[in-house]
Amino acid sequence: MSALRFPSFAILTPLLLSACASHAPVAVTSPKPVAMPTASAPAPAIPVPADVQAAFTRCLSDLRPAALAAGLGADSYDRLTRNLMPDLGVLPHLDSQPEFSLPIWDYLAGLVDDERVAAGQAQMRQHRDLLERISRQYSIPPAAVVAVWGVESDFGHTQGVYPLRQSLATLSCMGRRQAFFRGEFLATLRLLQAGDSTPEKLTGSWAGAFGQTQFMPTTFERLAVDFDGDGRRDVIDSTADALASTANFLRKAGWQRELPWGIEVKLPAGFSTAGESRRNKRALADWQARGLLRVDGSPLVADTPVDGLRGDSRTGLLLPAGPQGPAFLVTRNFDAFYSYNAAESYGLAIAHLADRLAGGGAFVTAWPTDDPGLSRAQRRELQQLLSARGHDIGVIDGRLGKRSQQAIRAEQERLGQKPSGRGGMKLLVALREQ
Repeated sequence: MSALRFPSFAILTPLLLSACASHAPVAVTSPKPVAMPTASAPAPAIPVPADVQAAFTRCLSDLRPAALAAGLGADSYDRLTRNLMPDLGVLPHLDSQPEFSLPIWDYLAGLVDDERVAAGQAQMRQHRDLLERISRQYSIPPAAVVAVWGVESDFGHTQGVYPLRQSLATLSCMGRRQAFFRGEFLATLRLLQAGDSTPEKLTGSWAGAFGQTQFMPTTFERLAVDFDGDGRRDVIDSTADALASTANFLRKAGWQRELPWGIEVKLPAGFSTAGESRRNKRALADWQARGLLRVDGSPLVADTPVDGLRGDSRTGLLLPAGPQGPAFLVTRNFDAFYSYNAAESYGLAIAHLADRLAGGGAFVTAWPTDDPGLSRAQRRELQQLLSARGHDIGVIDGRLGKRSQQAIRAEQERLGQKPSGRGGMKLLVALREQ
């Protein structure tokens, strides 16, 4: 495949575009081609220079042989890529994922708050029979499945607004990780060709995750199931299909029903964490011999196995905020959560929400910060206080976007705080007092 460059756009947004690299198509079983109606292409969020559009169109043309080799019918590929325009607005997201850009205490405070726990427990009551059937078939606890549902889409309420054809076509031709996104783009087109969804309905995250539990297209192809028996795998509108597909994912990722995802522990004074990680798993008895205790002070290895853990259970040490913060010994079940979205903070959010849904409490050890993160309710309160002081922050929705961050900086400067633009408990308390 020829290398493509986008000189004009490179001037506008340096470092976002790179040359298209060649890649070998992956052979897959070809579904029977289905005639698809021509779908109008969505308008781009950012104006597209003519030379960028021309280069993008050439890139899609160059992708055509690989698409046909990967199971797309010629008519389907041409129809589904006709008149597509790149969405240049997705490119900055490549370097701003919250799992890697937020302090862990901010990330978890917004994802595992009392609102989400209450909503999740209500969903568990509402879908009790469905969840029990899923649990029997896939051997995954209901709380684990519902935790993924809650973190990924707030129980189906926020499934994403980016048209997958457009965003994944853009990322297949521009920016970093083009080979990865090409695989997802072609899987999206196969999904549409097979009739599992329509271009208009298939919207999701900027990176291509879609549905109530945010499956990537290649993951959908491998692991989505038709649990409601209507003949389609529908993770967008069918809660049964979405939750059962998630359970199937976790089972295939190695979940063991008899194990917890992990336990919070207490490190002894002077404990060396060099070389330790969740990947470097040791027998629980080995950790105990090195002085680790459960966070309540009880021994790791009991005469009767606790939470399914025995002396020979293999666990790795997870320190999401370093040795001074909460510490966890995690099992392969944590790795199953992690595999859903390869970030340890994400895995911990799912794991903690699952525990809270099942009646567990907050972590015992405090995060090593004097400015804790805010729940969604507290973020809305912060926005209300900022608005009351005359700041134009737009909709009060608990999402601290650019306008909220500008207002936060202004108030931090006025109060003599570091003008970071981060909304934390210090600022909230200061504004409350005023």
